[in-house]
Amino acid sequence: MGFSRRDALKLGGLAAVGAAGVGLPLSNSLVNAATASQLPASKMPKPYQVKFNRLGVLEPKSGPNKWGQAADLYDLTAKPGTAAIIPGMLTPVLGYEGRVPAKQIKCRQGRPVQMTMRNQLPAKHPTFGTPMNISTHLHGSASLPQYDGYADDVTNPGQKKVYQYPNFQPARTLWYHDHGVHYTAQNAYSGLASQYHLHDEQEEDLLPQGDYDVALTVSDIQFRANGSQMYDDRSGSGLWGDVILVNGQPWPAMQVKRRIYRFRFLVASISRSYRFSLSNKAPMHVVATDGGLMPKSQAVTEFRQGSAERYEVLIDFRSYKAGTQIFLNNLSNANNRDYDNTGKVMRFDVVDDGDLPPDSAGSKTISAIPGALNPGLDVMNLTEKAGMKINRIAVERGGGIWNLSGRKWHDVEAKDFSYKEVLASPDLGETQVWEIENRSGGWYHPVHIHLVDFQILSRNGKAPFEWEKGPKDVVYIGEGEKVRLLMKFEHHRGRYMVHCHNLVHEDSDMMHQFAVGLNNADEKVNIAEDKKNDPINADPAVADN
Repeated sequence: MGFSRRDALKLGGLAAVGAAGVGLPLSNSLVNAATASQLPASKMPKPYQVKFNRLGVLEPKSGPNKWGQAADLYDLTAKPGTAAIIPGMLTPVLGYEGRVPAKQIKCRQGRPVQMTMRNQLPAKHPTFGTPMNISTHLHGSASLPQYDGYADDVTNPGQKKVYQYPNFQPARTLWYHDHGVHYTAQNAYSGLASQYHLHDEQEEDLLPQGDYDVALTVSDIQFRANGSQMYDDRSGSGLWGDVILVNGQPWPAMQVKRRIYRFRFLVASISRSYRFSLSNKAPMHVVATDGGLMPKSQAVTEFRQGSAERYEVLIDFRSYKAGTQIFLNNLSNANNRDYDNTGKVMRFDVVDDGDLPPDSAGSKTISAIPGALNPGLDVMNLTEKAGMKINRIAVERGGGIWNLSGRKWHDVEAKDFSYKEVLASPDLGETQVWEIENRSGGWYHPVHIHLVDFQILSRNGKAPFEWEKGPKDVVYIGEGEKVRLLMKFEHHRGRYMVHCHNLVHEDSDMMHQFAVGLNNADEKVNIAEDKKNDPINADPAVADN
């Protein structure tokens, strides 16, 4: 549904429509208005009034996983809870253990994780009335299909599912979030999401750790007058809140020592994109992308980030005097809906060492910004060669339905729920080029390809932006952009999803699937391989007694 003059007048703003092309947009947003929430002005949260909240860390048990391997064992429950976001009011939420923000998971390369996820949610969402069937996706993990959070592999209220995560990939920032079919947006918006950090020796040697390794989960929200969440997706276009949250807190202030800090930026907004910048225009150094360390660090004064993308960024506070305040701002992008305070994110307050507790065990920082990081990374050393398969996909909207080249999740489910239609069928070990073009008009699309890391070859025929010159699993497809990606399909045979990570678009109906290693000449072999790792039936949810 297009944005009309009537919409602009209703919001009290002016429409500023434009295409981004390959450069960053000149206009910040589609519309600017004071607020979206129904709260009285006296109740609206105000910037920089609350302290920054570090994500807690889940503590696992040790024991054997399903296959008898030594593993970290987690037992989580999705259930209702409340969050203190509005002064003097509690907001109903959904959370892992009822917490928003949920605790993060920290693990090491080579040690598997087994996660039991229990669904103790009501049959219908207590605020929105939507079904409460969930599917947990560890975003960034090369998991087997049956543990990848396939949209229709749902765990109903009163059931549990046991997930297996291999953790054999290089260190990276992952996140676990709900992926339940057609209601991912409502579930993730309500709080079913948190970060998951995979560590290895190379990353630990190069980058800050402990107190200087800080998770920043950035999202947005809008409120009803009673303090509950308001969900207005504007006829399936997207939801843009007027309150920016960092780790569940509105525009927090964080005290920092005069050191180099590593910030793990995760955009968990269901639709909003951001353009982050420091108020003093100081450089930030991007050292890792979705799939981990970049070949070399990249200095930027701003970077564009869409839903589900992750960037690890070093900020150097060493030259600032105690008492200095530096603001992390959001310059926004084309076709967002921005409000009075959505240009603000958080504040850094530089303090003397004695103003903060001593460093916790295992904390360390670095004395200089590194240059070379991981030049030998396999995915970034892939090269396009003549004769490679090129898979062309258009992100579009037709008949009010979001789709990929005219194909929808409804086509995958089919009348008999056969789940056989695919967008691509690469061999196991095959390298392909995927060209994704935005033909949808005034929307951007963060496209996520499950299982693989990829390299961005070009954006509208030009080099990718500096901050995205590392291994990725989500690519920002801006208005009018065509992006070329290079990826090797490895690790597992089976069916995996590809979809827009504007979760409103994904739910209706911009997602599909591809099949890896299921194109043998012998159809019996294909059937056997597919059945072994069927994303729905190989290891389904069971009753939680």
